[in-house]
Amino acid sequence: MPRFLEQPPIFLFFTGKGGVGKTSLACASAVSLADAGQRVLLVSTDPASNVGQVFGLDIGNRITAMPAVPRLAALEIDPQAAAQAYRDRIVGPVRGLLPDDVVRGIEEQLSGACTTEIAAFDEFTALLTSDTLTADYDHIIFDTAPTGHTIRLLQLPGAWSGFLETGKGDASCLGPLAGLDKQRAQYQAAVAALADPARTRLVLVARAQGATLREAARTHEELAAIGLTRQCLVINGVLPADEARVDPLAAAICAREEAALQAMPDALRALPRDLIALKAFNLVGLDALRHLLDAAAAPAATIGDLALPDFDAPVLSQLVDDLARAGHGLIMLMGKGGVGKTTLAAAVAVELATRGHEVHLTTSDPAAHLAETLNGALPHLTVDRIDPHAETARYRQHVLDTKGAKLDAPGRAMLEEDLRSPCTEEIAVFQAFSRVIREAAHKFVVMDTAPTGHTLLLLDATGAYHREIARQLATSEVHFTTPMMQLQDPARTKVLLVTLAETTPVLEAANLQADLRRAGIEPWAWIINNCVAASRPVSTLLRQRALNEAREIDAVAHRHAQRYAVVPLLATEPVGVTRLLALSHPVTPAR
Repeated sequence: MPRFLEQPPIFLFFTGKGGVGKTSLACASAVSLADAGQRVLLVSTDPASNVGQVFGLDIGNRITAMPAVPRLAALEIDPQAAAQAYRDRIVGPVRGLLPDDVVRGIEEQLSGACTTEIAAFDEFTALLTSDTLTADYDHIIFDTAPTGHTIRLLQLPGAWSGFLETGKGDASCLGPLAGLDKQRAQYQAAVAALADPARTRLVLVARAQGATLREAARTHEELAAIGLTRQCLVINGVLPADEARVDPLAAAICAREEAALQAMPDALRALPRDLIALKAFNLVGLDALRHLLDAAAAPAATIGDLALPDFDAPVLSQLVDDLARAGHGLIMLMGKGGVGKTTLAAAVAVELATRGHEVHLTTSDPAAHLAETLNGALPHLTVDRIDPHAETARYRQHVLDTKGAKLDAPGRAMLEEDLRSPCTEEIAVFQAFSRVIREAAHKFVVMDTAPTGHTLLLLDATGAYHREIARQLATSEVHFTTPMMQLQDPARTKVLLVTLAETTPVLEAANLQADLRRAGIEPWAWIINNCVAASRPVSTLLRQRALNEAREIDAVAHRHAQRYAVVPLLATEPVGVTRLLALSHPVTPAR
């Protein structure tokens, strides 16, 4: 039994940087506790939840019993379904009483990402405070969204409580916040549950990598500051040292993992800690989940049983050849958390800049660290990030300097109160996103996006803005181009879907592609990152993983992608200009 499951309280939160294995560990923990006789509810608060994929069941936004695991049930909070239910509660009572155009205006006001966040948060706090659920289950396990957004979610009870104390302000947030005042007691109870170490334990999940350990340390400090003090650390997917004996690639990976653990931030060293070994199998299905927490990871096969087929696939530089022909444009990298979007965005930007193109590299992911990945400067390349706090402060000041300059003291005080609304950040981030899109008319803009679900929320805001502009100008002859129209134009925008050659990331990328197509956005290419098969490993465990990749690579190449590239797993961590260029021009080792 790992330490993080010893004497567990009723609430367990699994959180960390995208792709570190939160969902797999949360699911394996839920199965382990249920197998031990406990009544368990597993809840995903991630907009891009794949809990159902891990179990091979359709779960969705309802409590669903797991037939193969007595005493276990699961729930995926669906932000879109929650938002629709929230809208229906607000609009339903006035439908038929108010004119249709007024009702449509209310519905449009409730169409943005802010409403979606509030509605999902509403369901989340209800779970924390439900006497029925705490009576029905011994443990409620939360598989949370990636770090930056989880911190925002956990801060919301205090933020909403404070906002309700000072009043709702005027129209900018009136629609989304209309139902919040009635929930004040529920939010205060949720804050109390989160801060009570007897009821809540936070499991920080990381990899043996410098960036994810630094992210875990930041998460530890930020969550401790808002009262979540009962924490433990899980280092997931550690390559067993035995694999390094005959394989230079495995030896290099083991060495860099050991170096990362030795350099672990001091903030994490005092926490109870577990190391989970890398497994040779994909973490899908009950058998895999029941073996994930096993101490042993040695595969049963021998190298002779694991002959790797010939491997020939397009490389990243070939995609960049096609991208570079236009001379400018928006390049957006999207995908599940942890698949390497930040690294590949930096690699694409560096490759374009070294060819002499002007490139702006940016990110909309609060947990991304482009500067750390680039680790240096390069001619023709500028780097920044869309910082929600900075953008919100800039937007507030702009409104005060323009609209506020014409108001008297009471009016300015009301405006300042309105700008404290949590929805102000949505407007500010969208405006920053729109500015970045406009730059692509005369240079390359490479954008590393937030993990899948949150990128779709940003696109929802973009779509809501487009619909409102189109409605206002429908009867005029004014020509207009909205950010959504640019995203839908393949001559202006190229979307690259990033995945790993594993079942869940490929399935999630395919679902994202379907969502984008429904929004009128056609993905341009796929990139398979950290491909073990392309590295020609000798290690038995890595060879098993390479063979497992074959089916997923074939699915991308022949079923999902119009064009694709494969980036091999490298012996050295891809940090710095030289190593980023190596991602575009890999040298396949001879075996």
